[in-house]
Amino acid sequence: MKKIGVLLVSLALTLAPASVMAAQSAQGKPQTACPVLGGNANKNIYVDYKGQRIYFCCEGCDKEFKKDPEKYLKKMKDQGITPEKSPVAADKSGK
Repeated sequence: MKKIGVLLVSLALTLAPASVMAAQSAQGKPQTACPVLGGNANKNIYVDYKGQRIYFCCEGCDKEFKKDPEKYLKKMKDQGITPEKSPVAADKSGK
C-alpha cells in the first residue's frame, strides 16, 4: 500500500512541471524585449494598443510602433510573446 502512495506522489511530481510548462506555452512568454529594436523593455515607455500594453526600450520606438502596430504584434506573436493586458482596458469596463 505504501509503495502505491509513493508511486502516486512520484508520478504527480513528475507530471506537475510538464503541466505548468504547457500552461505557460499556451499563455505565451512575457515581454522582456522591445519589439522594435530588441533592447530590454522599459516599463516606463509603453503604448496601450487594442487592450494590450506593449513596452519599448527607448523613446522613439513607441512612435515607430504606432506607424505599423500589427507588424510588431505579429513579430511578438511569432516569438511566442504575449503582451500584458492593458490596465486602461480594465478601467473602461466601469471598474
